[in-house]
Formats: sequence, C-alpha cells, structure tokens
Amino acid sequence: MQPQLRCAGSRRAPVSSEPEAELVLLAPPLSARQEVAGWHYVDSSRFAVVACNPQRALYYKAFLPRGWPERLKALLRGGRGRRARDNSDALLHCGFPAPVNVLWGRTPGGAEYLFTRLVPGDPVPQWLRRFADAGAADRRRTFLRALGTQVGRLHGSGFVHGDLRPGNILADRQGERYRFTFIDNESNSRHREVPGKLLLKNLVQLNMLPAHQLSRSDRWRFFQAWARQMPALEPVESRLLARAAYDTAMRRMRAKQAQRADYAAF
Repeated sequence: MQPQLRCAGSRRAPVSSEPEAELVLLAPPLSARQEVAGWHYVDSSRFAVVACNPQRALYYKAFLPRGWPERLKALLRGGRGRRARDNSDALLHCGFPAPVNVLWGRTPGGAEYLFTRLVPGDPVPQWLRRFADAGAADRRRTFLRALGTQVGRLHGSGFVHGDLRPGNILADRQGERYRFTFIDNESNSRHREVPGKLLLKNLVQLNMLPAHQLSRSDRWRFFQAWARQMPALEPVESRLLARAAYDTAMRRMRAKQAQRADYAAF
C-alpha cells in the first residue's frame, strides 16, 4: 500500500462520459491487433498493444502477460493495467498532469486493458530537436529549467516514475509556459522520503540522451532547477547525484554503441 501523503493543490480526476459498453466491445479486437475503424496501432513493446483514435481523442493499451514473475507481482500489487490506472489517478490527485483514465477492464482472454484520454504534447526528445539551432538556445534553456522544476516537484512529492526515459514525458507549450505530462505510469511508486538510489535511477533514465542532443551545460541547468525543488537534499548530495547520473548514463550509452558496432561487424 502506498503511503498516505498529502498533496499540494489536490484535485479529483475528471470523470469520463465515454459509453463504456461500446469501449468494452472494442477491447478484444484491439488487443488482437485487428483492423478497427478510426484506430491505428502505435509501436510498443512485445508485452503491450497500443492504439490511438485521434478523432475521439482516445488511447488504448493492452497489457500482455510477461511470465510468472509478473503474475506473482500482480497478486501482490495488482496487474500492470490496474497499477497504470491507479498511479495516473494518484498523480492527477496531486496536481501532476497524467493520462485521464476512461475505462479499465479485462479481455475474455484475461489481458488487462486501459482506455485513456489522448494526452496533448510531444515527447521531450522531439522538443530538444526543435531547439537544436543556435538561435533557439534561450528557448532550450527555458524548456530544460521548466522540465527540471517539474521533475523536482514530482520527486519532492514522494513520487518515483517507473521508467522516466525522456520519451515518457510529453510537453505542451501553453503561452510562455510548458505543461509536462508523465505517461506509462504502471511501475510508479510513492515514498515518504524517496531513497537516493531511486532518485538516481530516474535521473539516469532522463540523461540517456546523446551529447549532440543535450550538452553537459544544458544537463546542469536541468539539475539546478531540479535541486531547487529538493530542499531535503544537501547541495553536495544533489551535486553527487548529478555527477553519478551523468557518468552512469554516458557509460551505458557507450556500451550500447559498442554492442551495436559488434552486431554490425558480425
């Protein structure tokens, strides 16, 4: 059970008016990747089926079985679909943008599924590519400071994202401000005080971007904004986390590049 922590700016998740009976009938053919009018399939892992209906502003995800370890986890913590639903609701309750749940259920074959509202915005890497030109340096810095502030608020509220890769944060520009939405929340957790190893895990995931896309100074701007939202951390602690996250991410990316080179040579 997650700790009962209070949230600043708490609010209830909006209630959907979508006809549930119709969505229940759509779930089996979508899970089987059949052709369904108005829906198109999105690239995903082999343990999920993801589809989108832009006209209805709906998103569908089926959570396919991963094996016995996942089944045991489901007995203890609930299935992936249920956790995704509950974790998004928890973020929304605390004022963090997340997918709005429409319908959760199971197909006749037992796979969990979740319909959510389509989230506005584009993934963080796509925004960084827009800011690649020298003339966009100020906008890139503003964006990274805003991102660092939002991730710092998330951690400062006790949340840890299960997979905080840059593609799992969608950004939408609203005037001069950015709205960041956290998606793929099935493995999130919440703590009274987030352990340092989990902070490091999220920071490493966010740092998994090549140097040509995000400079070292830009990463530091993000970390400075993040650290300002983490008053419980001493300055030396936040600097150590920043350095460890950067070094770990660079080491992992070098290892992946070497592996790809080996495959290509073979």
